[in-house]
Amino acid sequence: MKNVSELDAFKAMVLFLEDYYDRTKSDDVGSLLGDLIILADGSTADPAVWKEWLDCLDRSSVNKQ
Repeated sequence: MKNVSELDAFKAMVLFLEDYYDRTKSDDVGSLLGDLIILADGSTADPAVWKEWLDCLDRSSVNKQ
């Protein structure tokens, strides 16, 4: 598997969810996508999202060698 940065992995996850939203028009997914927006200063619309994302990366095999 190709190594990707935390930010690139986050952007890929957002693209996946956007595609899912386009197919389903799920209000829950739409709301989540609103929280995931990356603002001009680099933070997410919901400040807790980035920390939660990093926690998920730590729990996944992405960062385990």
